[in-house]
Amino acid sequence: MTGSLLLRGLIAGVVAGFIAFLFAFTFGEPQVDLAIAFEERMAAAEPAPAVAAEDEAPVVTRATQAGIGLATGLLAIGAALGGLFALVFALVYGRIGTLGARATAGLLALAAFVAIGLVPQLKYPANPPAVGFDETIGARTVLFFAMLAFSVLIMAVSVLTARRLWAQRGGWTAGTLGGAVFLGLTALAFTALPTVNEMPEGFDPLVIWHFRIATMGIHLILWLVIGLGFGWLAERLLEGGRPAPRLAPV
Repeated sequence: MTGSLLLRGLIAGVVAGFIAFLFAFTFGEPQVDLAIAFEERMAAAEPAPAVAAEDEAPVVTRATQAGIGLATGLLAIGAALGGLFALVFALVYGRIGTLGARATAGLLALAAFVAIGLVPQLKYPANPPAVGFDETIGARTVLFFAMLAFSVLIMAVSVLTARRLWAQRGGWTAGTLGGAVFLGLTALAFTALPTVNEMPEGFDPLVIWHFRIATMGIHLILWLVIGLGFGWLAERLLEGGRPAPRLAPV
């Protein structure tokens, strides 16, 4: 059964990756082009070196990056996320109150979007080219993945807290207290980790804003399509398209 769920997760992930590529190509890549144009203007304004270096053709062209490169990356990411999603679903299905396959998948996708997509991007949002210093890229990468790890851990603690309280306090109270735990621990992580702000002078803030909105949209599309698509496929596999029997909370 796990293998069948994994296959459906991969299918949902590939579909999600393709839709995310269409969105990224339409809304994200134009902002990247604007950032690259700014970077080139800044480079042209710098004094020319005494000995001019020979221009080298790029190993990967911009058209390849924005086209087949972006598509390949998002399809691979979608497939990986879909496979992991299916494995986690197989672990939690039937253990979240009376929820059926589609509701379980939807709730799991929402938690994944918040923990993996939303929270890390709020603390360390994505930047287009020309934003950020080359000498700090290593530190910024470490900080982002640290925030990502904290966010996933905090989400797990919050869900376990809500599940433990479900039987004694009911779903509403358990969900409220679990949410409060998540918000409190997330605020603590935001405070503990340093802030990074390296926008160069003269850079159009609207380009950054639109780029970050596009990046968040990619995360939203990935998890929305995986959650809805996998939920539909899993429901047909596990429940034959019929409502799931009501299960007692574990």
